[in-house]
Amino acid sequence: MATATKQLKKAARIILIGAPGVGKGTQTKRLLDRFPQLGAISSGDLLRENVRKRTPLGIQAESIMQSGNLVPDSVMLELISSELISRGWLLPPQSSSSSSSSPSAKPSISRTASFILDGFPRTAAQASMLDEIVPINFAVHLLTPPSVIISRIASRWVHEPSGRVYNTDFNPPKVPGKDDVTGEPLTQRADDSIDTWKQRLKQFEESSKPLLDHYEAKGCLWRVEGNSSDEISPKLFAEIERRFA
Repeated sequence: MATATKQLKKAARIILIGAPGVGKGTQTKRLLDRFPQLGAISSGDLLRENVRKRTPLGIQAESIMQSGNLVPDSVMLELISSELISRGWLLPPQSSSSSSSSPSAKPSISRTASFILDGFPRTAAQASMLDEIVPINFAVHLLTPPSVIISRIASRWVHEPSGRVYNTDFNPPKVPGKDDVTGEPLTQRADDSIDTWKQRLKQFEESSKPLLDHYEAKGCLWRVEGNSSDEISPKLFAEIERRFA
């Protein structure tokens, strides 16, 4: 979906909230293409990168995961904070010249920082923690009927090494069964089954209601509906331009 680029006049700090398979990754990519000032941080990618690079936070997180536990919210928040600081979007505390970990001082958000956070926060508790360092000012609730998502999942193929996603119905690879960039074979994810998706949907609905309520109370929640990413994208572009361009 080719689009002209637009400049933002105000800082946009965005999260996308939606059921599994709703197209958050597709919308993120399109937003980055449309608004060059936007950057993106995926909490999952960030976690894997820190583990791979053996950073102190990565080693701590890996140890927690190897013991069978979830990475605590505080560790995830510190990972995101460190990444925001490294990109210049979050300014380190004035009282510390080398670290943002001082309990007595908090980092401050750059006035020009515009970005999308992917994968965090997923709960109202995480959102409250995030508010302390990064005040989100646009939370988007993406809505697509479950029946549409189910048919989409059945047609979804991925290039595992890169995470590139294809759909045989509306975003097919140039060569069937092959990744556009590398030519390597595509596969279907093990969790791309209808039963697994229904379980994930139930979990999402339980955790997302308090999260949506949190951002609605802050006055920055916006809902957009559509049966496809192509239907949703123009509405999303228009709303961001209305608020921030």
